[in-house]
Amino acid sequence: MIRLLLAAALALTVSIVGTKLLIDVLTRRKVGQPIHEDLEVHQAKAGTPTMGGIAIVLSAAFAYVASNLVLKLTDRRDAFTYSGIITMLTIMGAGVVGLLDDLIKVKRERNLGLNKRMKVAGLLVVSIGFPVAMTALIDSTGQHTTLSFTRWDFPGFELGRVGWTVFAALLILATTNAVNLTDGMDGLAGGSAILGFMAFTVIGFWAFRHPEIYATPHALDLAIIAVAMLGACTGFLWWNAAPARIFMGDTGSLAIGAALATLALSLNTQLLLGVIGGLFVLETLSVIIQVVSFRLFGRRVFRMAPIHHHFELGGWPETTVIIRFWILTGLLVAFALGLHYYDFLTTGALDV
Repeated sequence: MIRLLLAAALALTVSIVGTKLLIDVLTRRKVGQPIHEDLEVHQAKAGTPTMGGIAIVLSAAFAYVASNLVLKLTDRRDAFTYSGIITMLTIMGAGVVGLLDDLIKVKRERNLGLNKRMKVAGLLVVSIGFPVAMTALIDSTGQHTTLSFTRWDFPGFELGRVGWTVFAALLILATTNAVNLTDGMDGLAGGSAILGFMAFTVIGFWAFRHPEIYATPHALDLAIIAVAMLGACTGFLWWNAAPARIFMGDTGSLAIGAALATLALSLNTQLLLGVIGGLFVLETLSVIIQVVSFRLFGRRVFRMAPIHHHFELGGWPETTVIIRFWILTGLLVAFALGLHYYDFLTTGALDV
């Protein structure tokens, strides 16, 4: 518990201070976010510093490393785990892809960064690298290759190393893009991600306390990553809340998406991610529905996709959309944790 609190405090502090410093540096260098021409209501935000995800990723990484070093120095125990290191490197790798995208946008002064092929290629390297590393070192990571909902053996369909690698890569790709689509309003993606990381902190710590049920040897280290991302996103939200002083950019959204997906995979709760990240699923589905409807029938279902813009163009103030979507996310996260605990009760672990 002390490590969790330490990681959260470090990430929060470094993120608040680091984001403010980043705002000052980017403002002096006039590094601002171009706004898509279709979003007339957001044109006033043009020029707001972007790439704030740098602060999120570095704060989380610092908190993770520092909390493990403190354990190593005080208890003289090995703290770093293969699962934790691979997960954190994947988050940083996705952040680097996003950073390149943001840099190109700023340089060209247009809301177009890496072309689709280059962006997908970069994310593919990161997405495939995670499951390959986790399964190649399976004796050290203890990774299960089953399709799981709340634990590795429920429903427990064995995918095999190849099948799990393909599934994991697709999940990471889908989640990074889903968070990226959601990042269209001040604090929407960041606030929703905080609730998601809160859920994975609880799930990771619960798995650590009940190893006989969840069989996740590195659960505590993964909970440390979750709480570090929680603290980092919270510190960033201090400056990103409407009206935003800085945007996270693709640097932040891709890193957050990778973090949510890799935590779900390494904690054997891949299918539960669909509930925890239900808002991200809804945002993605709205885009798919809009594209399919327009191409097949020449008609739009929504005023604009992703769906948060539909409500905004319908007259909802931006802050109303954000807060209501946060509430929706909170309800979904509570439901997901309820499902997780209910499954725990069905194992008979409390029947003594």
